[in-house]
Amino acid sequence: PEGVQQYLKIVEKMRANFGKGAYPGSPWFALEGMREIDKATIFEMQRDVFQQLRHNIFDKRAGLHERDAYEGLLGVIPPKEKRGLVMIDPPYELKTDYQAVVSGLIEGHKRFATGVYALWYPVVLRQQIKRMIHGLEDSGISRILQIELAVRPDNDHRGMTASGMIVINPPWKLEQQMAALLPWLHRTLRSEER
Repeated sequence: PEGVQQYLKIVEKMRANFGKGAYPGSPWFALEGMREIDKATIFEMQRDVFQQLRHNIFDKRAGLHERDAYEGLLGVIPPKEKRGLVMIDPPYELKTDYQAVVSGLIEGHKRFATGVYALWYPVVLRQQIKRMIHGLEDSGISRILQIELAVRPDNDHRGMTASGMIVINPPWKLEQQMAALLPWLHRTLRSEER
């Protein structure tokens, strides 16, 4: 599928610059998809990860900030262009991270209701994901798309069984594109797991 080819090209480009084992994270992918006139603001609170970002990102469109993303986000939205994408990739190291991200999204949406918000999440305990979705729905946010890829059934004993995205104000055709791409990814990953 087309999306997979784009993904592989981005991975190849990064490995050409940084070596065979390099893997582009979400900031790298975001920058690769941006136009020349677009701007990015990247927040990272963990010192070692921030240093890696500083070492790997040489893009004049990107501003790097070593600070809490929830605080930083509220300082930069709404952008003067009145359009934008907010990508959130929390560590989920603490159980409170699940509620913090919901609170952050609700507050962000109040300030910038037309923005697109994309939140990554791991499925470790299904109840945590259900609470996140219910919290967002109960807030009155209306345009919420949940995209999820599971290779194994939910299981309380094996760790992460699926990975997903919650997208607020999803771009046009995203749902149809994911409906076409996810079955292919599922088949491919299942066959590689055997």
